[in-house]
Order: sequence, then C-alpha cells, then structure tokens
Amino acid sequence: MSHGPRLLLASGLDAIKRAGLFRRVRALALDLLYPPVCLSCRRAIAADGGLCAACWRAVRFIERPYCERLGTPFEASLGADESGRTVSLEARADPPVFSRLRAVACFEEGPARTLVHRLKYGDRHEIAAPMGRWMARAGAELLDDADLLIPVPLHPRRLAQRRFNQSAALAREIARHCGAPVETGLLSRVKPTPPQVGLNRRLRALNMQGAFAADPRRKGELAGRRLVLVDDVATSGATLNAAARVLLRAGAERVDALVFARVVTETRNESI
Repeated sequence: MSHGPRLLLASGLDAIKRAGLFRRVRALALDLLYPPVCLSCRRAIAADGGLCAACWRAVRFIERPYCERLGTPFEASLGADESGRTVSLEARADPPVFSRLRAVACFEEGPARTLVHRLKYGDRHEIAAPMGRWMARAGAELLDDADLLIPVPLHPRRLAQRRFNQSAALAREIARHCGAPVETGLLSRVKPTPPQVGLNRRLRALNMQGAFAADPRRKGELAGRRLVLVDDVATSGATLNAAARVLLRAGAERVDALVFARVVTETRNESI
C-alpha cells in the first residue's frame, strides 16, 4: 500500500476516534448539566431512561404464572389446560377475540401509572423509549414471529387534540428491538368514542362497537398475517377486542396484543 492510502486510512481512524471521544465528552457534559433522573419520581439515578431503586421495587411487574390468554397474573401456578397453557376462569368463560395479551406491569397507583400519564398527557415523548424497550422484553414470544405491529389508532379528532398517538410511539420503539415493521395505515378509528373511564365492562364493549375499520383497498396486506396490536393500557380489553375483530375479519391469521400496563382485579386471579 502506498503512503497516500495509508495516510488517508490513518486519518480516517483518527477522525473516528476523535468522534467517539467527542460523543463521550458531550455525554459527560450533558450529564453534568442535566443529571439523569428517575422517570417517575425525578430522583437522581446513574443513567438516563430508567427508574430509581425505590420506584423499580414499587412497580408490580407481570411475570409467570399468568393467564396465557389475558396476561393477568396468578398468585401461584394452578395447573394448565390440555394444551399445557394456564388459562384463567375469565378467559374460559369469555374468551377474548385476540389470541394472547402480554403486559409489562399492573396498572395501579405508582410508577406504572405515572409513566403512562406522562407519555399520554404530559408531552414526555422520550418516555416511549424505555417503555417500548420493556414492552419488547415482556412480549418477546409474541414478537418472535410477528409480521406487523399495528398501533391502536386514535380518531382524527382526538389525534388533532393530543398531537401524537402514544401507541404509535410505543410501537416504533418496540420495532427497534424486534425488527417487525410498524404499519399505521391498515387500521383506522372511524367512530369518535367517548372516554371509557367510569364505564363497566358491558358498556365499554358497547362503546367500542363499530369504532375501527380496515382500509378496504389494503386488505390484501392483512391476509394471512400475524399481527401484534400495540397500546399503552388494557382495562377490560374492549378496545383490543374491537380492533382484533376487524383485523381478523379482514383476513389476518392471528392477532395478539401487547400493552405497557393492564388493569388487574382480584376476581381475575383464578385459573382452571
């Protein structure tokens, strides 16, 4: 190799090293100016995008044993059905439209609720990155063979008011970890449903009837596909059921659901 190419290569390596050093110095300077803080309580922590030890302990993470259909946790493993899956009495009595639901944590007072509200209402868009990372881990078995991620859409009127769809933000972060593409145009919200807060299970389901539609020009893109619906919170499952029903009618092979948090009540903590 002549001196010219060698000098050029050395110069390039030096530039890369300098760029790496610059990034480290910049990160250190930013940490000094804006020290990393807990996403929930704002206490100082070691690195950005995490929770302090106290808030981490306060989150009720959902881990097995849980209902393999609804993702609701059990106090103890209580046996499995003929397919080897532990399924709750609720899932047996009223099976969901979607195949499986997974969630990171229980939606209750504390850090999990704080994170959801800050992302959804507080314009804290950066919170989507750690939330999406945790969701990708919690939903790994759903994402392994997923063809598409479908964020639960907002009605255009609601989107205009809120300025962004938190479900789409979470889906994009999940995609960075699993590789499945995000598709926001196949499912739309065509009915401006009133808020679900305060409604019982039956009224939530009625409220969501006719809320979603699949784009008739693009139904071929759904045929035979394995989909994962993405949302921030699952309460009764009415929203996810309504969206899954539309996608299955449009030809999807399977629809699973992945949320950051789900409401868990004591009456659901039974299995058969």
